[in-house]
Amino acid sequence: MQTDYKELIRSAFQARKRAYTPYSRFQVGAALLAKNGTVYQGCNIENASYPATNCAERTAFYKAVSEGVREFQAIAIVGGSVLYPKTAEENQCTDLCSPCGICRQVMREFCSGDFEIVLARSQEDYEVHTLEELLPLSFGPENLKKQGGE
Repeated sequence: MQTDYKELIRSAFQARKRAYTPYSRFQVGAALLAKNGTVYQGCNIENASYPATNCAERTAFYKAVSEGVREFQAIAIVGGSVLYPKTAEENQCTDLCSPCGICRQVMREFCSGDFEIVLARSQEDYEVHTLEELLPLSFGPENLKKQGGE
């Protein structure tokens, strides 16, 4: 199945508008495409107790998993600081926003190495990477399976 990256990016920009970032002012949106065709949006949600903050990517994954979905095809991620002057177009960022290490590990829990991660500045300016590229030699569920039995 061919992924419509532009539509997924549009959905990520839509999610970014709902980011709660009173401390960093760095707003991120994510749109997670499940293999069943459903898109789950997520935004970053900050907290005065910084460790309680949740990234946009994890928000999207947790929404999907909480609804029983565990097979995914791709995720689009957009983000950047709102301190800089706004761009001419609302659905644009000046830089690519790559997922943090914790988000990469969450992706690894539910996705194979060929899972697509779309990092976008706009619907026309984006890069597509695989999870394997962004998290080589990863640790996953299969590493915890018992040896020689069960």
